[in-house]
Amino acid sequence: MLSIPASRPNAYTGSPLDRVSNLRDDAEALAGFLRSPDALFAPVWHGRNLLRGAAENRPEAVFLSPDAAQAVRMAGGPWALLGLWDGRPVFAVDCSAAEDPLPLLPEGMGSLLDLRGLAGLLPAGEASILAHARGLMHWRTRHRFCGVCGHGCEPRSAGNAMACPNCGAQHFPRTDPAVIMLVTDGARCLLGHSARFPAATMYSTLAGFVEPGESLEEAVRREVLEESAIRVGEVRYHSSQPWPFPASIMLGFHAEALSEAITVDPNELRDARWFTRDEVRDPEAAGFSLPRVDSIARRLIEDWLENTP
Repeated sequence: MLSIPASRPNAYTGSPLDRVSNLRDDAEALAGFLRSPDALFAPVWHGRNLLRGAAENRPEAVFLSPDAAQAVRMAGGPWALLGLWDGRPVFAVDCSAAEDPLPLLPEGMGSLLDLRGLAGLLPAGEASILAHARGLMHWRTRHRFCGVCGHGCEPRSAGNAMACPNCGAQHFPRTDPAVIMLVTDGARCLLGHSARFPAATMYSTLAGFVEPGESLEEAVRREVLEESAIRVGEVRYHSSQPWPFPASIMLGFHAEALSEAITVDPNELRDARWFTRDEVRDPEAAGFSLPRVDSIARRLIEDWLENTP
């Protein structure tokens, strides 16, 4: 099986932040970061990020100054230190408690939008920071209580951990590993359509979560077999992509098919088909659409096309 390298970084990777994990429990350093007039705050509202320029297809992230951020922080939502960006402290702040946070901000600050539709157009590094903020705030807002004893937790490590004052348990942000794979037989690739897809015509790579006690290669073979009845042999790693929607990391692979007869699991997919290179190069003519450009699924498909005859 041909080893296909990643042609370029995936969306949401390449963060410019120094996460300064060694300073998260340093109260004096944290206080200094919060007092800094150069501090930047990335607001998150119900999983949406603050952006401007989206209507012109030139989106850019909007970071709040300390004064502007204080208005949304007063809503009482969680906040956390993300790291340093060229020496400037960067924080995430969740303002979901506000019915509409935009009136609390200076006029013309932008709009609260779903990052996934715009990440491929954002300047380098900004998509990574906004995704980081979204994922961490999602975890903070949904893990307020101890999973051991049920008591309310308190933030620690500059908002990057939670601690239970009752039983002493410590809780850290969770990232669920998921495998995503383009299965090929040399001349064709296997793509499936799920009822969960945003477009009725979209076909994408197969994917699934890694189960306890399972290697990544085993997860690839199991998921493909369960969803399509296709047996997989060799599995080669391609790249990874943070996917904090809400809390996953996608581990991308190319996989070699050992069989070709498809039997779809209707609980997972509506349809699965083999597609030729010509069909994938011109999906509109073939009557289907590919996954969006910010996804590792699209990168797996494009790199297969670019690296095979």
